[in-house]
Amino acid sequence: MLNLFPYDAKFDFFGKRRYAYIISVILLLASLASLATRGINFGLDFTGGVVIEVGYPKAANLDSIRALLKKNQFNEAVVQYFGTSESVMIRLPPAKSENQNQLADHVLAALKTEEPGVQMRRVEYVGPAVGKELFNSGALAMLTVLGGLLLFVSLRYQLKMAAGAVITLSHDLIMILGFLSITQIEFNLTVLAAYLALAGYSINDMIVVFDRMRENFRKMRKGTEIEIMNASVNQTMSRTVMTALTTFLSVLALFVFGGESLFGFSATLLVGIVLGTFSSIYVASSLALDMGLKRQDLLKLTDKERVIDTAP
Repeated sequence: MLNLFPYDAKFDFFGKRRYAYIISVILLLASLASLATRGINFGLDFTGGVVIEVGYPKAANLDSIRALLKKNQFNEAVVQYFGTSESVMIRLPPAKSENQNQLADHVLAALKTEEPGVQMRRVEYVGPAVGKELFNSGALAMLTVLGGLLLFVSLRYQLKMAAGAVITLSHDLIMILGFLSITQIEFNLTVLAAYLALAGYSINDMIVVFDRMRENFRKMRKGTEIEIMNASVNQTMSRTVMTALTTFLSVLALFVFGGESLFGFSATLLVGIVLGTFSSIYVASSLALDMGLKRQDLLKLTDKERVIDTAP
């Protein structure tokens, strides 16, 4: 017997899409509530502060310096190497009760209790104007990504798919901000880099699924829209899972071994990978389907193909 629908779906993703919508709405509302009440914990890159550069006679241990500063009530200090392992840059929020030179002297005195040979090299105050410009540039970049995605998917596939992709990407990015708000992870330049990278990651998965759907709409002449879209997601599932898994494991290594300086970056990526995989499988295509996506939206059939397609 001739099988007119050779790519049978193994799992009914679109039949379960209502449950995915419920999960998405709950997470989205929780994210918006946290953003409205708790806000985002912006780091010194965006709020400004005091930059102190010190020199050590030998290679400095950053973990030891961080622990020492926290012991001396400098809990928000950001510590990193500056050029060499003997040169250390310390960033602190501006002090309310003392000027930047007094603050630097207190930091140096604390460091000398552990390493008497440490020397002050420079002290600078960085205002919030630079951070505001960076934040505005990041927001502009995100809007450009959303606009470019809408245009690209509209031209290559269909406007309903483009709308679903843009809504899905916005949904992912808001929930990542919600995660940062709930956990109060410091939003600094490394977290901003991870945030922008996740936009590209989510788009890539969506495009792979959309491409397979368009291909299957040409091959599967007798399947309904839901059957064809289910088959398409099932066919790309192994690729999606393997890509997500290998990326997740690589970032997990950064999370475990990267130290404090990469904590926010890796944590943001880990959450974004999970959200991006979930939304590319369930949300983007489901939204397009519920917006009324039909076979005719993706195919321009010839008269001969229409006869074949409508044959009993």
